[in-house]
Amino acid sequence: MKTITTRLLASLIPLFAVVCLSGYWFVNELIVFQKQALQLDQVEPLNVEPGTSIIKLAQHLEQQALITDSWKVKYLVKLEPKLAQIKTGYYQLIPGDTLESVFKRVRLGQEAVFSVTLIEGKSIKEWQQALAKSERLIVGHDDFNQVLLANGDTSGLPEGKFYPETFHYHADDNVQTVLQRSFDMMQMSLKQAWAGRDKDLALNSPYELLIIASIIEKETGKPEERDWVSAVFNNRLKKGMRLQTDPTVIYGMGERYKGNITRKDLREATAFNTYKIDGLPPTPIAAPSRASLFAAANPAKVNYLYFVSRNDGSHVFSATLKAHNKAVNEFQRKRK
Repeated sequence: MKTITTRLLASLIPLFAVVCLSGYWFVNELIVFQKQALQLDQVEPLNVEPGTSIIKLAQHLEQQALITDSWKVKYLVKLEPKLAQIKTGYYQLIPGDTLESVFKRVRLGQEAVFSVTLIEGKSIKEWQQALAKSERLIVGHDDFNQVLLANGDTSGLPEGKFYPETFHYHADDNVQTVLQRSFDMMQMSLKQAWAGRDKDLALNSPYELLIIASIIEKETGKPEERDWVSAVFNNRLKKGMRLQTDPTVIYGMGERYKGNITRKDLREATAFNTYKIDGLPPTPIAAPSRASLFAAANPAKVNYLYFVSRNDGSHVFSATLKAHNKAVNEFQRKRK
């Protein structure tokens, strides 16, 4: 009996060794399997819908000819049970991805991130066009005013009240969630600029500061000139002089503006024609940057009342009309 048992064990040992070696080989195969690179050369969308399992996900990838041997996933999950815990959402497959990196992304819920840039110096209308073209962003009707209403602002005047910045979002986010962040950032920056304003500032409210900042944003091609442009406007307001700034005229012209301002345009009485009205236009004309907000709150200590473009983005600043006319003759009239 002992001899029979010994012989049986002796015969089973090689079989057990084979099983062990086969198991080790298969585990190694599973490790190699999930290290395989996806067969793609450009970013592809991956929408993981509710009810999708990790096995169905792998089958989908194989149907798209991105991987092979998707049947191995059910064994891979037995080896690593956490792989089955995937999250629904909109993901992206990126060149260089492996099956392992994709599985990790959907397990952690690292959805695709998109971005939209709201550029300083642009109007609400221009921003609306940019938002409408943004990928996977849900744009509704009158979104800017809807955000104002949600924050207790019933003015119906969104211009200038939203902060220019690059905002990130996930697929199918509502644009109002992006605009709320923009609104909050502008409110915070405006509050800080107003709190630190110069005591000699010829403005009566944060909203007036916002208006001047928007004009500064449109007038300056060089950041280092913001404080001087601000000083010109502040000095003119203190003296009761009209601002006489072209960007406000252009804003008031709306769709009629085709790239040039005529003498007729300068004589036209609109709410935004600062050649015809005293003081400030009724609203901002664009989205000011943080730098323009703080420049508006703290003008340079100079006596300039005029400036004219050198046609290279910079300006000549003057304290007298005589000096200004000389600069205009040199840089504008001769150019014409």
